[in-house]
Order: sequence, then structure tokens, then C-alpha cells
Amino acid sequence: MSGPPPSTAPTMDDAEIVAQSLEEPELFATLYDRYAPDVHRYAARRLGDAAADDITADTFLIAFRIRSRYDHSRANARPWLYGIAGNLIGKQRRAEVRALRVLARTGHDPLAASGGPFWLEDTDSRIAAQGPLAGALAGLSAPDRHVLLLIAWAELTYQEVAEALDIPVGTVRSRLNRARRKVRTALVADPTFVIDTAEVA
Repeated sequence: MSGPPPSTAPTMDDAEIVAQSLEEPELFATLYDRYAPDVHRYAARRLGDAAADDITADTFLIAFRIRSRYDHSRANARPWLYGIAGNLIGKQRRAEVRALRVLARTGHDPLAASGGPFWLEDTDSRIAAQGPLAGALAGLSAPDRHVLLLIAWAELTYQEVAEALDIPVGTVRSRLNRARRKVRTALVADPTFVIDTAEVA
């Protein structure tokens, strides 16, 4: 028995698409269309555009390969995809921390040269803020930084972060609180920096 034609895929939830893609692999492309731009944007903010291209492609390739293990009780696949992307980003954490430290020390974003701005805008005030914020982020542990950025940049909910990282919501809250506290402490210590709460979620 064949499933619905691809034209019906946009009306299906993610879990249905993943399940149906086991019989009709081409349906999985619907998830790519839905989420690839968001995953790419998140990866680019952390590692630059060049790396984000690879992270995004690998995220969906891995997701496709392991789709038979997807938890179909989760109608939204976005946290699952961010979890895969996060694992891939984590493998490049040394490059991320190194870039953050260069930005903190020099005010020059080494990732911008790769074609992707590390931060959203290039306004003067934002450029001035990059160094202190980058230094604060570089000082976080990888797990704390990952939780903070999934919430601040990927705009996942606590529950979605818990699903993405396969940790309890309580752990998400404790990591986020610790990360926010450390970032705010680091920024307050820099007299040139005015805290914008949007920067640290």
C-alpha cells in the first residue's frame, strides 16, 4: 500500500513525514525544505557560512540515515535536527572557541572572512559589543554554551532543548541559569559594555 502523494506532505506533521519516508524516501525532502534555512542560520552564527553549509548537509544526511529510530511521539522534528546539528558543531568546538577568543581579543571576527557574519548585524554598536560578548561565550563550558545558544539563537523552548540534547528539562534550566550568570558577570566586568538582555536571551 502506497502512502500519500508528495503533494500532501506539506499538510503532514514531521513525525508522519519521517514515518512515511521509510516507504517513500523522497518525502524526507519536505523536512529539509522546512528546517534547513534555520539550521544553516544557527550553524553560521556559531561557525561561519562555509562550515554551516557542511553542518546543514551533514545534519540532514544523518537524520535521513537514522530516521527509522525517530520518536514518532514527537510531532515536531526541529529539536531532533538541532540535536544532530549540535553534535556536529560540538566536534568543531575548538574552532568555535578559538574564533570567539580572537574576536574578544582583537574585535576582528575571523569567521566573517569565510563569508558569514558571526553576529546578526554589522552596526557600530554591535561591533563594539562583539568582543566582550564573544569573550563571555568563550568562557562557558561547551554544554552551557550549547544550551544558551539553542535558546537565544535557535529560539527553542526549554522542552525542545531537552529533546534536542536528550537531557531533562531541569538540566536545561540549570545550565541556562549558570550560563546567563557567567555571561552577565563577564559583561558587567567590562565597563565599555552595556548589557542588552536580547544578546544573552
